[in-house]
Amino acid sequence: MIDELLPETVSAAELFGVALPAAALLPEEERHVSRAVHERVREFSAGRWCARRAMAGLGVPPVPVLPGPRGEPGWPSGLVGALTHCEGYAAAVVARSAEVLALGIDAEPARPLPDGVLEAVALPGERARLPHQPDGAPSLPWDRMLFSAKESVYKAWFPMTGRPLGFEDAFLSFDPGDGTFTARLLVPGWPLGDDLLTGFRGRWAVRSGLLLTAVAVLAVPGVRTSPAHGWAVAGAVR
Repeated sequence: MIDELLPETVSAAELFGVALPAAALLPEEERHVSRAVHERVREFSAGRWCARRAMAGLGVPPVPVLPGPRGEPGWPSGLVGALTHCEGYAAAVVARSAEVLALGIDAEPARPLPDGVLEAVALPGERARLPHQPDGAPSLPWDRMLFSAKESVYKAWFPMTGRPLGFEDAFLSFDPGDGTFTARLLVPGWPLGDDLLTGFRGRWAVRSGLLLTAVAVLAVPGVRTSPAHGWAVAGAVR
């Protein structure tokens, strides 16, 4: 499912349900979660199993994927990637850094956010611009979609820049007609060659009771838009 939202150069792997394959963790990863609670171990294991399946799609042999200082997955040299997990689902995406500079993905249950959470993660202008469902159309929880998209933006931004990004540091808007979203950064942009990355373009979808969002920054000099898809590119969202 998640691969539908990303360029063909990205390798993706997904895991559905709660059962984990045997030997999902390598010894270094087992040591990392040796004192963690069961649910944390299960989520960590699901993500790492997906990560190795995704890396295998690029011909990369199994290696540990250990968390960095802020929990971001540490990919082998020459790769970028992202992980996500929620109830009954986990996914990993990876790409070669010569082709993709950054990736961010997130999956959430297709349910509204708990009371009070939207106000904590969304700017007033974002809340005002959330799409409204036409009368009689199936309900879509745009509040949680916004949360998910912000998670994808952060996962793409932080490993690339080493800078934190708060919920209030990007302004997101959605196009409900073509499954895309735009994130305009409210903090200084990031140099990409002669250009400056000041925002992201991403894609969203609803599949099997899940909200999925994804962002990719392509390492293609001079490319600013992708007419066929809505992923982010090495060029500013102005």
